[in-house]
Amino acid sequence: MTGIIPSRLPWGIHYAWAIVAILAAVQIIASSIGMAAGIMIPPLTDPDGDFGWKVGIIGMGMAAFYLVGAVCSPISGWLGDRYGPQRMMAVGGALYLISMVLLGSVTELWQFLLVFGGMLAITQSISMVPLMASISGWFRRRLGLGTGILWAAGGVGTAALAPMLGYLLESVGWNLTFWTIGVAGGGIILLLTPFLRNRPADIGIPPYGASANEPPTAVRSSVMEKMRLKAFNQHMRRTRAFWNLPIIHALGCAGHGIVLIFSIPIAVEQGLSLASAAGILTIMSLVSIISRLLTPVLAENYGSRKVMASCLFIQGVTVFILIWAQDLWAFYLFAATFGIGFGGEWTGYLVINRQYFGNGPMGSCYGWQMTGALMGHAITTAMAGMVIYLTGSYTAILALSIFFSLGGVVVIMTLEPTSRILIPDWESSLPPEARTARPPDRLVPGAAVPGTAAGDD
Repeated sequence: MTGIIPSRLPWGIHYAWAIVAILAAVQIIASSIGMAAGIMIPPLTDPDGDFGWKVGIIGMGMAAFYLVGAVCSPISGWLGDRYGPQRMMAVGGALYLISMVLLGSVTELWQFLLVFGGMLAITQSISMVPLMASISGWFRRRLGLGTGILWAAGGVGTAALAPMLGYLLESVGWNLTFWTIGVAGGGIILLLTPFLRNRPADIGIPPYGASANEPPTAVRSSVMEKMRLKAFNQHMRRTRAFWNLPIIHALGCAGHGIVLIFSIPIAVEQGLSLASAAGILTIMSLVSIISRLLTPVLAENYGSRKVMASCLFIQGVTVFILIWAQDLWAFYLFAATFGIGFGGEWTGYLVINRQYFGNGPMGSCYGWQMTGALMGHAITTAMAGMVIYLTGSYTAILALSIFFSLGGVVVIMTLEPTSRILIPDWESSLPPEARTARPPDRLVPGAAVPGTAAGDD
């Protein structure tokens, strides 16, 4: 299969950018259904529709989606490090196609919980963890830009899918909506899979931006790679940042998860049509494209802590607008301002991982951070559903959203400075034959990370 992949694209473009394009397509397709899940609540809870389920019960189903994803994320990350992102992408594409077709066929609550809360959760954990983490190995420079493009693509997907889902659900019904999206999206992922490569060494090229004196990445045996992966993870888990980052991700996702699921039902309750309410997600996603793109770039150049904390703060304080919103313009104003913080709150993690842990395998690390994120979604979604069921009001859950986002600001400022690699000598615990010729991460303690501003101290 390697023979069909050129080492360079036309006009001398590095193949790393083809990897970005492929993974961007996956983000547009596979990650958008979770972000646009709020669109499904009105038809599922419509007493005159085909389902007529209670909103609190649907909230529990959404919580199951996040809980299963949280459990699967570190497993998906480890599998990606162990077997490569290409195999994971093939599995994810097949699961997406099957899951969406089955989602379009559900008639009972237990079927919805199994397909959406189980199968689609596993699909999203595959698309969000090992595939996204693999981008780190393709870049020595411009990782922030490559990551930003991927996250921006996810915003494009949600912005397109939200109104599409709203229109299709109202015009052709539940079945045809998900059958069509599932076959088209899953087919595209599977068609792109042969063009994804696990690492630059697979096609005999260095990472983008590698220095002239950096030795080529060796293609090692599976036994050697397993040894390196174990050593890297052991060193990483001894750092405080490894344990704090999932907590921060949990708080941030708890804050915006409530908004993503319940902002549309809140708008519909105020008299907006489903199509108009879907515009909230569209505007939010379109605005977030800018911050999704810029946050990793700014984090790479100016330090991740301050950038991510600023986005969390914006995400938190703008929810006050939603508490008092009654008219269409107020909901759209909220969407535009909230989208700035929401888009940047969670898109800097691949960059901060590079700044803290260097160029090692990041699948397991990012998997644990996604576990924190999805646990934040799961706990607050279940909590929100229960609060709504008991009080019949959305105000309390919006107050929770604000509390979690601002709590994340406090925790992130306790992290170590990102201007220094925390485990510069992780390869020293390996036998000589398992080390790189000149470890790119081997900096003396206190040395600055290349491409990272010291201003994050």
